[in-house]
Amino acid sequence: MTAKSTTLPTLSPEAGTTPSTTPRPTPAAAPGSSAAHGGPRPAPRLYALDGLRLLAALSVAAYHYGGRDGEIGKAWGASPAVQFPTAHSWFAYGWAGVQAFFVISGFVICASGWGRSVQSFLASRAARLLPAYWAAVVLVAAVLALPGIAFARVSASEFLVNLTMLQMPLGADRVLGVCWTLWAEVRFYVLFALCVVLPGVTRRRVIWFCGGWTLAATLAEASREPFLQLVLMPEYASLFIGGIGLYLVHRDRRDTAAWLIVGFSLLLSQYHTVRDMWHAPNDAFFSYRPQPAIVLAVVVGFVAVGAVALGFLDRVNWRWLTTAGALTYPFYLVHEHLGWPVVQALHQGLGLPSSLTLPLTMALMLLLAWLLHHGVERPLQPRLRASLQGRRR
Repeated sequence: MTAKSTTLPTLSPEAGTTPSTTPRPTPAAAPGSSAAHGGPRPAPRLYALDGLRLLAALSVAAYHYGGRDGEIGKAWGASPAVQFPTAHSWFAYGWAGVQAFFVISGFVICASGWGRSVQSFLASRAARLLPAYWAAVVLVAAVLALPGIAFARVSASEFLVNLTMLQMPLGADRVLGVCWTLWAEVRFYVLFALCVVLPGVTRRRVIWFCGGWTLAATLAEASREPFLQLVLMPEYASLFIGGIGLYLVHRDRRDTAAWLIVGFSLLLSQYHTVRDMWHAPNDAFFSYRPQPAIVLAVVVGFVAVGAVALGFLDRVNWRWLTTAGALTYPFYLVHEHLGWPVVQALHQGLGLPSSLTLPLTMALMLLLAWLLHHGVERPLQPRLRASLQGRRR
């Protein structure tokens, strides 16, 4: 449906489950998570990490609704720069949520893989990703196929291949424009499973994985070889690796190797982000983001996850944040493309001001995410996980 943009990345909140607040020799995932079914015993939840996930999701939603041009301009009836003459320049930084989410993903996937078999790990990832994804693909395709909906749609063949989550490498149009970040997550899961989980997760093996992936991704970038770049993801590798390093810091804040991993990953991440997001001042672009501001956006993501890793946010333990974290993934899947017709109906159809249409659209998307979580994820995830692990519920 939409082509991947090299300058306007979107968010992937599929960061797995939230691990323990206390370092343990064999950390486990949160209650209700993948590890709660066939994995290690659940441990206390990092509620602040759930809060960060929701904040990142809302920031990207603001970016999609008011921080860039394109289909959303058709929904508003004019450029978002006209709808939000001041706020649009702030919304234009909402893309930084993807950096934060990839860091969170590295943190949580390292935690959830500790002490697990590769079958259990991959089953938990598939069960986490697929039910809400399938529901979102069907729902978005159905809505955009309705008469009177003026937004792009895909062919029947492309819709079917989207159900495999392999449309990106095949070059097919996407039902969900944001699903390219899921493709990055899947590649990360496979790399981590093969290199770390399969032989058994240990601190030494995790450190070697981080160092080896950093070097290999850099060489892949230098080689200009498309296949190596596809597998090793030099533009995103440092974000995942930085999250892994922060989890090692969470286990032992005196771990010098872990701090070096975090530092190198931050330096590489800001470079890749500036290269992708910065451009010289030009009126032809929707917005202008100075290089220092882009660097700061990346640093904020690392610092936020680092604050959780070091225990600075342990007092943020409100239980409603569990629900916030659970809604993040389905909200991410549906908010962009289903937000377009909602914005159009509220703003152009009912004449609501943009200042009211924006929060109301977000609220409706969160409500839809709640319905998907309770109606699809909660009943299907444990069944799919158990089936993939060869167990009956």
